[in-house]
Amino acid sequence: MVLSEEECSTAKASSSSSSSSSSAAGSSSQGVNYLAKCVLRGSVVLQVAYGHLRSPSSSDVVFGKETSIELVIIGEDGIATSVCEQTVFGTIKDLAILPWNEKLGAQNSQMHGKDLLIVASDSGKLAFLSFCNEMHRFFPVANVQLSDPGNSRHQLGKMLAVDSTGSFIATSAHEDRLALFSLSMSAEGDIIDEKIFYPPENEGSGSSTRSVQRTSIRGTIWSMCFVSKDSVQPHEENNPVVAVVLTRKGNTLNELVLLRWNIRERAVYVLSQYLEAGPLAHSIVEVPHSCGFAFLLRAGDALLMDLRDAHNPHCVYRTNLNFSAHTLEEQNFAEESSRAHDVDDEGLFNVAACALLQLSDYDPMCIDGDSGNCKLDCKYVCSFSWETKSDRSMRMIFCLDTGEFFMFDISFDSGSPKVNISDCLYRSQPCKSLLWVDGGFLVAIVEMGDGMVLKVENERLICTSPIQNIAPILDMSIVDYHGEKRDQMFACCGVAPEGSLRIIRSGISVEKLLRTDSIYEGITGTWTVRMKVKDSYHSFLVLSFVEETRVLSVGLSFTDITDSVGFQPNVCTLSCGLVGDGQLVQIHRNAIRLCLPTNAAHSEGIPLSSPVCTSWSPNNTSISLGAVGQDLIVVSTSNPYFLYVLGVRSLSAYHYEIYELQHVRLQYELSCISIPQRHFELRHSGTPLSPVDNIRTTVLPVGVGMGITFVIGTHRPSVEVLSFTPQGLRVLGTGTISLTNTMETAVSGCIPQDVRLVLVDQFYVLSGLRNGMLLRFEWPSAFAASSSESKILLNTKTAILFGSEMCAFNVSGKDDLPVNLQLIATRRIGVTPVFLVPLGDSFDADIIALSDRPWLLHTARHSLSYTSISFQPSTHATPVCSAECPKGILFVAENCLHLVEMVHSKRLNVQKFHLGGTPRKVLYHSESKLLVVMRTELSNDTSSSDICCVDPISGSVVASFNLDPGETGKCMELVRAGNEQVLVVGTSQSPGPAIMPSGEAESTKGRLIVLRIEQVQNSDSGSITLFSTAGSSSQRNSPFREMFCHATEQLSSSSICSSPDDISYEGIKVEETEVWRLRSTYSNNWPGMVLAICPYLDHYFLVSAGNSFYVCAFPSDNPQRVRRYAIARTRFMITSLTANFTRIAVGDCRDGILFYSFHEETKKLEQTFCDPSQRLVADCVLTDVDTAVVSDRKGSIAVLSCSDRAQDNASPERNLTLTCAYYMGEIAMSIKKGSFIYKLPADDMLNSCEGLTTSVDPSHSTIMASTLLGSIMIFIPISREEYELLEAVQARLIVHPLTAPVLGNDHNEYRSRENQVGVPKILDGDMLAQFLELTSLQQEAVLSSPISSPDTHKLSPKPPAPPIPVNKVVQLLERIHYALN
Repeated sequence: MVLSEEECSTAKASSSSSSSSSSAAGSSSQGVNYLAKCVLRGSVVLQVAYGHLRSPSSSDVVFGKETSIELVIIGEDGIATSVCEQTVFGTIKDLAILPWNEKLGAQNSQMHGKDLLIVASDSGKLAFLSFCNEMHRFFPVANVQLSDPGNSRHQLGKMLAVDSTGSFIATSAHEDRLALFSLSMSAEGDIIDEKIFYPPENEGSGSSTRSVQRTSIRGTIWSMCFVSKDSVQPHEENNPVVAVVLTRKGNTLNELVLLRWNIRERAVYVLSQYLEAGPLAHSIVEVPHSCGFAFLLRAGDALLMDLRDAHNPHCVYRTNLNFSAHTLEEQNFAEESSRAHDVDDEGLFNVAACALLQLSDYDPMCIDGDSGNCKLDCKYVCSFSWETKSDRSMRMIFCLDTGEFFMFDISFDSGSPKVNISDCLYRSQPCKSLLWVDGGFLVAIVEMGDGMVLKVENERLICTSPIQNIAPILDMSIVDYHGEKRDQMFACCGVAPEGSLRIIRSGISVEKLLRTDSIYEGITGTWTVRMKVKDSYHSFLVLSFVEETRVLSVGLSFTDITDSVGFQPNVCTLSCGLVGDGQLVQIHRNAIRLCLPTNAAHSEGIPLSSPVCTSWSPNNTSISLGAVGQDLIVVSTSNPYFLYVLGVRSLSAYHYEIYELQHVRLQYELSCISIPQRHFELRHSGTPLSPVDNIRTTVLPVGVGMGITFVIGTHRPSVEVLSFTPQGLRVLGTGTISLTNTMETAVSGCIPQDVRLVLVDQFYVLSGLRNGMLLRFEWPSAFAASSSESKILLNTKTAILFGSEMCAFNVSGKDDLPVNLQLIATRRIGVTPVFLVPLGDSFDADIIALSDRPWLLHTARHSLSYTSISFQPSTHATPVCSAECPKGILFVAENCLHLVEMVHSKRLNVQKFHLGGTPRKVLYHSESKLLVVMRTELSNDTSSSDICCVDPISGSVVASFNLDPGETGKCMELVRAGNEQVLVVGTSQSPGPAIMPSGEAESTKGRLIVLRIEQVQNSDSGSITLFSTAGSSSQRNSPFREMFCHATEQLSSSSICSSPDDISYEGIKVEETEVWRLRSTYSNNWPGMVLAICPYLDHYFLVSAGNSFYVCAFPSDNPQRVRRYAIARTRFMITSLTANFTRIAVGDCRDGILFYSFHEETKKLEQTFCDPSQRLVADCVLTDVDTAVVSDRKGSIAVLSCSDRAQDNASPERNLTLTCAYYMGEIAMSIKKGSFIYKLPADDMLNSCEGLTTSVDPSHSTIMASTLLGSIMIFIPISREEYELLEAVQARLIVHPLTAPVLGNDHNEYRSRENQVGVPKILDGDMLAQFLELTSLQQEAVLSSPISSPDTHKLSPKPPAPPIPVNKVVQLLERIHYALN
């Protein structure tokens, strides 16, 4: 996606004139030192390959992602799992698998049977990579020089081809050039035996004659492949034949050229040329195991070519791809092609180039245009793949540009080949790549949308799982929750029709230990149970299904021991647990069953052949809920509503009885019951996750600790804290759930789904609701101590537990009501019911909250901290503690059991909301807690572009504003108008491009629109009430304002794992009673296409149109009027606007960044500083009034500063200092201040460590950049001392064999591309991160190695640097790595 050198050459015109500025930057020590780290690698898969890379028997899929390589395996369930992903510090052009053969076996015995990965890149080298299982990454076996580094269309490496035997390799440039290689037969020397370049390197273009040109490959190379031969041919005829599809200058059609490399004569000859009038040919594909047959794919048909006689290629079978097209359309296509003969040679070449672009990748530089997709009139094959290891007829699945999947079945039954085409197998978006792998799975890659894994089954394709692709990221908005110090990103991803909104934030990583097959359908509950109360490990795993219960042993393997435990197997278990040592209780709808397992189920079981069981059941009713605690069983019934408290007593050896202690009639049905397992016992582990005070210093609420305490939830709705003592049940506290939205309307679905009594700095009641909300109650301070008696309920059949009709007896003689629990915090974590799963038996144990996604709730800073878990949506979870896995967690997801462990590291989680169209801009409106998204390319009959409000919890569109037909949204920004925020939108009313090729602005028209975000309420009388802002007054006036700041952050539920299991909740509104609308208050035509808007100071905003920008404001804070106060013009089209305090930074498409100041007294704009280099600005952000961070459309990030300049005496011509620069190799379309950096409670334990002190503080000018490839980069400032230390480490890493770029790139040259010589570089965090993957001995070897730098001759002589301490480097890098990953 990075521009070629020819397209980037204009940027180098000013390098000489700015050398003084760059040298000044190099000597300046006042600039900020940055470290760049990729926290989310690009998701665009441009190449796919399949081979045996890890071992001779492994089935490995390789994804080429332009700047990284990912190794993936496809499981038996059709889910793609990443094995490793590796940054290559270069740009991948193409990759292929070199199959193992005897020639490779002589090179290295460790590679015996393993395939090699061949990669062509911008390094100018052909890299042969082998996967190292010990280091878990690829290492180079050899690097073969092809050309100079770069991306020129004349440089070799554009595409690769490997013959079926793995003996020969071919690589071509985009045009004119080709190279062939043969592998070495000897065990010594290079992997390449012979190589030849065609045309020869010494052949000058000026000396080419007409005859030479006709027998060469001058022209655009579209495709190539080797033509395999029959194995019975004599050895001397084993000269490789290559088929090439190319367009010559002067020809209207592509031709098929067959070349032969005569190895003995060291020459390449043109054997034949095949040219047939008709559709445009674009690909040549060898038919495997056919010895000379290949498909010539053209627009509209596919020709099966017989190439066995390379001197006489001919078509043997023609297949029409226009199944519903008319013959007239094909004739028109041919007629149009024939008319092209009247054009001159250069025009013909341009026609071919345009056709190639139409058939190739989506052009990333067209993202600002009206449409980047070009369609041909005829259907064509855009991707294909052959069946692997087929013992039957050759089959190929291919995808047309319409998204239809078909299959070719080639047979040679009667001597002549025949091609049978199937019916349509599947329909999706057009796929860029297909890969048919073992197991009957098909990997389908969509370039601008999520890919998928398909299952080939019964001549049909079935989608088994998606492959996430968030590219391109066109815009992002970062929301900072200051209370939790965590940033969350909302990103506009994909293009029409697969446009989506992705919500990205950091979460806790999990290590996947075990995953079962998808055979556990219909699970209703999971529990782990110990054999004895004091046991350290769990002994039993109980799985409840709709009509079945199974008990498994916990250990090295999960074995079914249901019969030995005694649980009734043919019922659905509601709850289970340990009531006493060796006494397991099962609760189902008909009865409570007490079981004593045998020693066959557990070594400490009873020594009998079968378990001993006893039961208890209520009279004439069924059980609806239940819970089991130590010495206590609590169940409830429905219709009528009763609560039963039961105990267990021993009658004789191995014989126990369940008996009733008390039961009461309820006014409301119960929804959940929770009994803590171990009362007032803190965990004694040394984990720093939840540090709390000792229980003896904790103030106990009224009644807690006097008897057995448990919590219930009711349909009232409410939560109730109860305690059972020998005197009976006591109600300790009642918390009524009565929630209203911003319209003062009751929130629906507030029934408690789960409830827990938790201990942080004090006791709280935590309740998960059925509508996806999580509530926290606390005791009033007046009732914090147990100084008075609570209400005691008599053992009576008529006592009513809830409501005003309560009948009770107070032993103290006072008629006190139960304590009213105070609701202090609410948080929406999803739209599905919330289940709470404690990870331990104590009150202060961490809790997993299950809703749309799993969350970890742990104690931190005297509050509950919420952190997303990087795992897929799960319906059930339970902790699993065994000797082999002491901190395991068992999740139930997609009918599979997943055993995982949480690890002390973080990763980014991504959630998808499908929006349709192409989302261009996104903003977060804090007052309404809605996302505002600008969309284009909608399939709407009335409008192709709109502004919509999206609920960040459910992803539903709650309001939209359609633009006029033919009008396209370009930019928008939230601007303050008095006490409210309004949305200012800029549009284009002109079709076509906005920028001339020279960089000047086209003559266009636009419109400026001001919108209000209003809330609408429909009353019974039909009147409508409007609210321009949102927010509950009760929350704003709450004494727990800081707590509400992060307790009510509804957006927190959007953290999910970056896995193929993403789901979206489209069309679900959180509250049906909340209605929003976007109302226009101002609309006016603007003199040009409005491309950028930016707030300025408190009451101004900036608007750009063409090469002009304006300072505007709302007179008297009235958003119905807009007044222009000042105007300034640049030489070229303005692409970005940003401001910090009084500083204005303007980015244009050629002059780079310009600094302006606005004088309010005179209402004039003045240019004060100018960029020293020419650059096509993509985005810019001001970190302060003196420093700008800018991204350009060539893949670079630069930091410009004027802090060392005196503004009054400086000329505004090229007077900005280029402080530092970094070539990413990816185009960052959006950069913002903020980060995903945040602290876990464990971070507090590391505060005393030396090293990174302020470096990972998000408030210190941390920059985030999102790219068209779907990457997210973070640029963090570090101190000068840290920079110098890590710079010395990086200088050694880039040349050490274990860590040097695997593709052969010169790291210094790569990261300095498109930047001036001598400019200080931003440190490469991905290169430095490799240091942590080395062993201690390897780390010492790296630090003791000499530094090799191309710039050493420019530096003054320095004494030898002191040795770098390994511990100091490791400590510093671990802090950075831990904070960012």
